[in-house]
Amino acid sequence: MTFSASTLTALSPLDGRYADKTETLRLLFSEFALMRYRVLVEIRWLQQLKPQLSSHAKTVLEHLFIDFNENDAARIKNIERTTNHDVKAVEYFIKEKIANNHELAAVSEWVHFGCTSEDINNLAYGLMLQTARQQVLLPKLDELIKTLRGFAHQYAGLAMLSRTHGQAATPTTVGKEFANVVARLRTQQHALSAIKIRGKINGAVGNFNAHQAVFPEKNWPAIASEFIGQLGLVYQSYTTQIEPHDYIAEFAHTLMRINNILIDFSRDTWGYISLGYFQQRAIASEVGSSTMPHKINPIDFENAEGNCYISNAILQCLADKLPISRWQRDLVDSTLMRNIGVGVGHAVVAYQALLRGLQKISINQEKISADLENTWEILAEPIQMLMRAHNIEQSYEQLKSLTRGAAVIDKKTLHRFIDGLTLPEEAKQKLKQLTPAHYIGYAEKLAREC
Repeated sequence: MTFSASTLTALSPLDGRYADKTETLRLLFSEFALMRYRVLVEIRWLQQLKPQLSSHAKTVLEHLFIDFNENDAARIKNIERTTNHDVKAVEYFIKEKIANNHELAAVSEWVHFGCTSEDINNLAYGLMLQTARQQVLLPKLDELIKTLRGFAHQYAGLAMLSRTHGQAATPTTVGKEFANVVARLRTQQHALSAIKIRGKINGAVGNFNAHQAVFPEKNWPAIASEFIGQLGLVYQSYTTQIEPHDYIAEFAHTLMRINNILIDFSRDTWGYISLGYFQQRAIASEVGSSTMPHKINPIDFENAEGNCYISNAILQCLADKLPISRWQRDLVDSTLMRNIGVGVGHAVVAYQALLRGLQKISINQEKISADLENTWEILAEPIQMLMRAHNIEQSYEQLKSLTRGAAVIDKKTLHRFIDGLTLPEEAKQKLKQLTPAHYIGYAEKLAREC
């Protein structure tokens, strides 16, 4: 059986089921994109070495990148079938494209001058990651943070029963729970923004050997540093044949931390939906279960969790292996680097699923308030704290005896206990004014300030 190329026959979910959600990444991480960025690096290096080229020649070179299309990529693949070398195929493609321009043909041997394949590849991948960070990852995180912050502010003062170890615990507010996620994401978003994307163009083993032998009068490290800076990357001066990829590991680990925060959030949201604290908007055309018509499953949060796990698995592999190379070079990284877009892609699918899920949820204030009203035992904490402040012995133990494992602890039970304490009347009234819904500390203030 043979299949036509379509999303239905794609091997990867990113190009199949999730194809509409990863379209922007195809111009950044596909084989086509890698070829296109390789062409750009080769062109920029030629322009660096031959700055005296005419404006017309420079325009011709620019359009090799600007107008790069699928036919060009197919031509490179055809050349590669002969060379069995993907970067050399790009070099031959460029020479082929400029052969009819007298000025450029005269300098065609300067294409790929002094370069090993990794000189081109590491810069191409650096540009791919830089563009993905600026155009996809940071904007998507901005959108997530903005949405979560909206919930934080809207529900800053809505008291909610906390759960530690799954048990009823000191109240927080719905908004504060969202604010916690906002704060964590901002920290990692800043870390992602701050990563220096590095590059090298220093020859076969990182020493400019051929460059120095042919043109000893030139300051090749300075030329390389200037060139890489003009690409918007940071010059990596100490390398073997390959850029050591430490920054890619840092990039991957930061994305993993972001994904872990969102796994944590997805699971908590799933739990609050299960408790009835959060409700999901019913969409008439959707089906929750193939057999149980009543269900509205939290599929967006489950989808986000699953895609974050897949993303993390790939990113962890890249972070573990890419910084390691046998002696000056092995090709293991070449295979792995082609999967950077897969790791990023599953993260982007997850972020979109979360945004979609957040658009469907509303807060069930009645359910949240009812749970608080039924858990007066959580006020055992402030009561025993105030007792301690008045030097009442066995404060903790008295409240433990009263509340732990008790079938019912309500307002009357606590007030009877308070009335029996040897406390000043003012202190007793202070305790009696406490309710579960108002015992929220700085939660509202913190939520509004995020």
